[in-house]
Amino acid sequence: MPRAGLHYPGSYGELRAWFPDDAACLDYLDWLRWPDGFVCPHCGCESGWEMAGGVRRCAGCRRRVSRTAGTIFQDTRTPLTVWFAAAWQMTSQKHGISALGLQRVLGLGSYQTAWAMLHRYRAAMVRPGRERLSGPVEADETYVGGEEPGVSGRQTDKKAIVAIAVEVREPRGFGRARLRCVPDVSAASLVPFVCDAVEPGAVVLTDGWGAYNPLPEHGYTRNKTVISASGDPAHVSMPAVHRVASLLKRWLLGTHQGAVSAEHLDAYLNEFTFRFNRRNARSRGMLFFRLMQLAVAAPPVTYRQLVVKPQPKRTRPTAPRGPRSHPGSLALPPAGRPWRQTNDLS
Repeated sequence: MPRAGLHYPGSYGELRAWFPDDAACLDYLDWLRWPDGFVCPHCGCESGWEMAGGVRRCAGCRRRVSRTAGTIFQDTRTPLTVWFAAAWQMTSQKHGISALGLQRVLGLGSYQTAWAMLHRYRAAMVRPGRERLSGPVEADETYVGGEEPGVSGRQTDKKAIVAIAVEVREPRGFGRARLRCVPDVSAASLVPFVCDAVEPGAVVLTDGWGAYNPLPEHGYTRNKTVISASGDPAHVSMPAVHRVASLLKRWLLGTHQGAVSAEHLDAYLNEFTFRFNRRNARSRGMLFFRLMQLAVAAPPVTYRQLVVKPQPKRTRPTAPRGPRSHPGSLALPPAGRPWRQTNDLS
């Protein structure tokens, strides 16, 4: 089991002491990516030598292997010290950090740089092949967006629909969660979400919505509760999904001031799920360690992939307007106590 002070820093002071420059950051990424020693991603050879510029030469196929190639740090011009500081700010705070907050904390000259860094980390937070939820599991939907007059029930014209599945733990505890944006509340959208999120054979607790009727055909046991006939409010009959939905909306409105577009909502759901499923971690540094593990295992993501909507008929960038910049490294020499060079405090 990873331990603070040995496998990951336990505080921000330790973070700065562990990673004073990009060379230390690069060595840590090497250790996470190849814990048993270098392995060439092209031929599988386990021997090679280091070259200038942070690359290795494979002794087998003789190819040059960048130490950040195949990760979210591939081809980045942002110093790794800035990347590591961003990861710490993202994971050490209970409610995370917004792109504007990250720009202010790290003194970045561009909002777009902070925004893209956070979104690349969010893209890495979904671990490939992660285990599905085990029953009993509550499943429901919630709506994210502002006031929408003139609609009722599950109708919506502009709100985003988020499907939620949460493990139920007795007597009143909750386990892991899964969240995903869905286009509508039909069986064609909700049943595939449950199949992807929940292990077959599990008991799935739902309300009386008919879109969940096909679940038994896919190997699930459905336990239906008709809210209107139960005599209890929805948050009493199905507390887990309603607690998660409430926490999600509070986080979006608090940390991000509700400024989350529907096109990028799935990325924010990834971060919320990552944080919720690790809410009982002994140390906030453990979240930093897990995020960096995922970051070196995730494929690279280009800026165009982040800002362009996936729909082929509309390719307008959805990132905020403004120039991009490449921040300087946080590995700076001592400033020499500049406050002692003047007595003028006016």
